[in-house]
Amino acid sequence: QVQLVESGGGLVQPGGSLKLSCAPSGTILNMRAMGWYRQAPGKQRELVATITRSGIPNYADSVKGRFTISRDNVKNTVYLQMNSLRPEDTALYYCNVEAGRSTSYRYWGQGTQVTISA
Repeated sequence: QVQLVESGGGLVQPGGSLKLSCAPSGTILNMRAMGWYRQAPGKQRELVATITRSGIPNYADSVKGRFTISRDNVKNTVYLQMNSLRPEDTALYYCNVEAGRSTSYRYWGQGTQVTISA
């Protein structure tokens, strides 16, 4: 069974930076967009950033100018560079991969914890 393997989470102080990485453990055919979502305690999962197969990014307003999503289609890896982190960014961050031709299927990672605290 193919799984998304995430890494890079941790504890940082406000204003700090982290870089998340995610890649499938195996082959996923017809990969489309890749992205990151997050879920804070007591809240619904929300979109953080996505990036199309051709490299066009999309960001939640709350992270624009601070986060940068990128992908490496050779390594099949998606990254999320997070700068100027705020306590409100604290959440469990989930990797997501959209795949399929005529239909769309989403793969999800198990999540990596990002905590911003002084």
